Amino acid sequence: MTDIMPTIRLLPKQSPLPLRYGAPWAYSDQLVLDRRTKALSPGRIVALVDGEKRFLGVGAFNPNSKIAFRMLERAEGTEINADWLRGKISKALELRGQLFDTPFYRLIHAEADGLPGLVVDRFGDLAVLQPNAAWAEVLLPQIAATLVDAAGVKAVWKNASGRTRALEGLGDISEVLVGDVPDTVDVPMNGAVYRADIRSGQKTGIFFDQRTNHAFAARLAANGTVLDVFSHVGGFALAALAGGAKRAVSIDSSAPALALAEAGAEKTGVSERFSTRQGDAFAEMEALASKGELFDTVICDPPAFAPAKPALEAGLRAYERVARRAASLVRSGGYLVLCSCSHAVDLQRFREVSLRGVSKAGRACQIVHTGAAGPDHPVHPSLAESSYLKAIFLRLS
Repeated sequence: MTDIMPTIRLLPKQSPLPLRYGAPWAYSDQLVLDRRTKALSPGRIVALVDGEKRFLGVGAFNPNSKIAFRMLERAEGTEINADWLRGKISKALELRGQLFDTPFYRLIHAEADGLPGLVVDRFGDLAVLQPNAAWAEVLLPQIAATLVDAAGVKAVWKNASGRTRALEGLGDISEVLVGDVPDTVDVPMNGAVYRADIRSGQKTGIFFDQRTNHAFAARLAANGTVLDVFSHVGGFALAALAGGAKRAVSIDSSAPALALAEAGAEKTGVSERFSTRQGDAFAEMEALASKGELFDTVICDPPAFAPAKPALEAGLRAYERVARRAASLVRSGGYLVLCSCSHAVDLQRFREVSLRGVSKAGRACQIVHTGAAGPDHPVHPSLAESSYLKAIFLRLS
């Protein structure tokens, strides 16, 4: 993995202080991109220096990406090799081993685990990885081998979907890297059993980040009725049923996702209390409202309406619309849970538009809890984007 390490440089007037004090990235417009630098291959390991040629760190360079430099280590002379990879993965594994009794979790959370652009979810003996940065794509065989060696997994699947890889100039072909990879696996969480679609599902097949929010919502939903909107494979609904909810309905536009939710309900032993509605979430909520349906707990966990800043305003309007529509389906004294996984929407803005939507529905509320991603999704202290998941729990009157 090692050879003579090229050096790249910040522009002379570019302050090195953010990088010196923790920033994980340097953008292309912050760097000297001369002919030699532009000729470096995507994913090349380089040393970064400031305008005065003082060392800043060792990282990965991609001349084809807006995020041109990703910090790997700040110690001069660090070699990015097999021992380095094993150290990073072992450190991440140690944290998850302290957090969870069973090996189902986000094992590598990119920058926050010191492996920028690399995501790895673990499903028992199976690891599903997303190499969303060029350096991780280059070192893919070594990463897979280290996962087998350090974590003891027996199979590794590469998921190459998502817009991030396209921004890095990477391809979209998913493939088996190690062992036998099943189409679906069972995932135990919060007393329920979920069916994760490994080869064809969204992201890595399931959303581990909502685990703690599933659990909190299940406490609120005990002995009541639940509506889980944008449910995917039944995340909130199955946790609520496992926690004692009387009945739950899942709404999603994806028939395959709802089929997995139904399979999960059967494995959890709650099929008789679970039903699904396939269709556009807004249309289905309107249909329920027109019939006068009310639920004790309504949860809305939509896809990212504002994945990037250009979509921010439209995304905020969509979140307000979700809140307004969903609030009309909550009985007096019941609970409304609103979630956002949009990187471009911070908690304050999300809360503002959500509360506005609730108010426009003619409902008063109190905030009883604010949730985030679970602890297997640590936050990089200098990267706001790594704190992407927001969940607000409201009691409506």
